[in-house]
Amino acid sequence: MSILLKHPGESSNDDLPPEGKAAAHSRRTFLFQLSLALNGAVGIVLAIPLIGYLLGPAMKKSSTVGAWLKLGSVDDFPVGETRLTDFQSPVASLGDGETAKVACWVRHISPRQFQVFAINCAHLGCPVRWFAQSKLFLCPCHGGAYYEDGARASGPPERGLFEYKYKIAGGSLMIHAGDMPTLATEASCDKKRLIQIDGAETAS
Repeated sequence: MSILLKHPGESSNDDLPPEGKAAAHSRRTFLFQLSLALNGAVGIVLAIPLIGYLLGPAMKKSSTVGAWLKLGSVDDFPVGETRLTDFQSPVASLGDGETAKVACWVRHISPRQFQVFAINCAHLGCPVRWFAQSKLFLCPCHGGAYYEDGARASGPPERGLFEYKYKIAGGSLMIHAGDMPTLATEASCDKKRLIQIDGAETAS
């Protein structure tokens, strides 16, 4: 038979009258329930971000991804030219400042036909530049080259430039921005002659 030893001066509920025992039991029960409630609240607060992270992609509708943004009037982009422009990212946060602006290349093919390219090289994401004389997009980082329609010409990139979806509304050029580029939005690559950077052309 085990005997519980008490520290000197420690009181025992056995020494209390029935009213005191009831009060001590009630206080102990209250503190136990309070600790359970506090632990539960802390657990809920910590679980909310985790649940949002796990269920967020499944709950997000595809129609809410990205937004249609105005690049400018159709007249701002002359037919037959490729021009650099920018737009405000629809996923920008307050305080992003100039970093919220996203650049893109707009190619005006015919009065109602455009191509809008992401400025990033499809290799490692460096910004490409347009050279009207050679009708090429060139990447300054690793020598990637693209034809005027965004298709790969030469260099490390394995695919063409990524394109934005566009539409013409009320005389304005609109693009669907905010999407992550995918292989489904790369420029079409038809069989073409390979253009060397030094200007010499060889059959592909």
